Amino acid sequence: MAKSFVVIGLGKFGIAVAKALSEEKLEVIAIDRDEKMVNEIADLVTEAVVLDATDEKALRSIEVQSVDVAIVAVGDIEESILITLLLKELGIKKIVAKAVGEEHKKVLEKIGATKIILPEQEVGQNLARALSSPRIFDHIEMSDKYSLVEIKPLSKWVNKTIRKADIRNKYNISIVGIKKKFPNIDEKGELKEQENILIAPSAETKILKEDILIIIGDKQSLEKLKNG
Repeated sequence: MAKSFVVIGLGKFGIAVAKALSEEKLEVIAIDRDEKMVNEIADLVTEAVVLDATDEKALRSIEVQSVDVAIVAVGDIEESILITLLLKELGIKKIVAKAVGEEHKKVLEKIGATKIILPEQEVGQNLARALSSPRIFDHIEMSDKYSLVEIKPLSKWVNKTIRKADIRNKYNISIVGIKKKFPNIDEKGELKEQENILIAPSAETKILKEDILIIIGDKQSLEKLKNG
């Protein structure tokens, strides 16, 4: 099932994200208090609404709490913090917020934003590509051509070695690490899962369903991989 998104704040960054998500054929609600900005994107998204996102009742009126991911792209720091808090209270599990600096970023982290973006470091379109795939957890631009992603293994790879899955030849990508979960007994004698990263795994390393693969590749190859 495709994810649904709300983008709050339609400045350059917010519009870039909303457009890119819409191009992925995803459900997107775009919100801004400026009617001109809302009208500019209205034909490109699922729904565009003139609304004050600091008003909880207004947010509830469009059932914003039902979306999978909220993106807070407003430029005002106080509004950004208040909106993020409201979205958290409404029960939205994934909140991506734009920060205007490191201090703002720290505050957003403390109040529960799950991902913070500094637009000078990340472009809206790249964020959208990462968010639009249910398989991709993180996405880092390494150059104009290459990216590094954290990704769930394809079902056809599970319980096969890297060599057997023939990932390099079939997909033109390289696995540079694997996040694996191991049973561990803590100081209280309780059995808990612990995550370790296996760097540069050998070709004989078996891929398990719960693994997270750290992959590097060119953007075209990664785009194909995203769709399975």
